Amino acid sequence: MELVPGNSLITATPQEGRELAMMIARKTIGAIQPDAEVRQLLRPSYATSADSLTAAGHVVAVEFATIAAANNYWRDASA
Repeated sequence: MELVPGNSLITATPQEGRELAMMIARKTIGAIQPDAEVRQLLRPSYATSADSLTAAGHVVAVEFATIAAANNYWRDASA
């Protein structure tokens, strides 16, 4: 399973970085719980839990922070 598409965290824009963070977070959950039926069964319980949704947001934020650092925070768009 390819968890980092193209084996790179480099993106052209912060938007692409955010999209990559979301994709990596989803792939991580899929790697942790590979059974799609189990994920579907669990979804209703976490979809209505503020704590679960906050935790999921935190996972994406951590992934995005990692991607942003790898991209030098997109400081020099002309490079």
